[in-house]
Amino acid sequence: MGGSVAVVVVNYRTPELTLGAVASLIAERERVPGLRAVVADGGSGDGSAEALAAAFAEPRFAGWTHFLPLSVNGGFGWANNQAIQWLMQGETPPDYLHLLNPDAEVEPGAVAALAAVLDAEPECGAVGSLLLEEDGTPTGSAFRFPGARSELVRGSRTDALGRLLGVGSLVMRPADLATVGWVTGASVMLRSEALRRTGLFDTGFFLYFEEVELMWRLTRGGWTVRHQPASRVRHLEGASTGVRDASGEMLAPPRPAYWYRSRRRLHALMLGGRGARVADLAWLAGDRLFALRRRLGLARGRVTVAGEAAGVRAGARAFDPPPAPARWDEPPGRPPAWMEG
Repeated sequence: MGGSVAVVVVNYRTPELTLGAVASLIAERERVPGLRAVVADGGSGDGSAEALAAAFAEPRFAGWTHFLPLSVNGGFGWANNQAIQWLMQGETPPDYLHLLNPDAEVEPGAVAALAAVLDAEPECGAVGSLLLEEDGTPTGSAFRFPGARSELVRGSRTDALGRLLGVGSLVMRPADLATVGWVTGASVMLRSEALRRTGLFDTGFFLYFEEVELMWRLTRGGWTVRHQPASRVRHLEGASTGVRDASGEMLAPPRPAYWYRSRRRLHALMLGGRGARVADLAWLAGDRLFALRRRLGLARGRVTVAGEAAGVRAGARAFDPPPAPARWDEPPGRPPAWMEG
């Protein structure tokens, strides 16, 4: 028999989606004996917690789910940490922790396929699923770590520059089980022992990039990160669709300011303060190249995020606070570092 598995789902004002995600696990309990789930509500304050508490009292969820209401919206990583700490400090801590987005539903065998990788590969610290759009189209699930050269290429929106510099696409699409840089936190199974040694999510992130930093830390600690396409998970949120302007350029909605703060924090932790500044300058240089190509009519069909250059510049002026990974054995409930800073 393989390692024991607990699934963690964090809800924030999407109780219907969350219930769908947990319901999709019911059939998996036959394939993964002892499978259980913890659902944390991240301080929704809109009635979600009450609705979920009532739903998890239903017979179909009885005996294998636990509901954990949180008083504040501390962010994705912090909320996951609260559930992970509750599980790992319990009487029967799980061997593996499967983080699942509330807007995701597992296809048959998805959880078992991830657990099988961790069972077979004791050096593997994390393994992620293949995400599918609602229509079954594969979407980005596995990635390379970013750096200054990849930021230059990303800012330029120019594939030819990436080929010239020998920089592969950040998105990786392995057809079979493969080692990758990082996998999306929408469906990833983590080895508990790896988290004990390297720490949980860094609570200096509110939202975005926290799983990238965690898997970078796991990799530095000697663990591998794997992608298992045999584990298929339907991502109900779907891809955002840009709006094409008169020049043929695709305009995506602006990102929130905390996206840029998280991006900057990731680069500072991975590359150091100087390396983060170089990465920012590289992206801005690439963006200048893109602007030139656009004036020459060579950028049709490329996607531009509204206000991205201003966001990168603002991030480049950010103060880089120290690392703040939580420990598995610290008392739950400590405010996240981003609130304290």
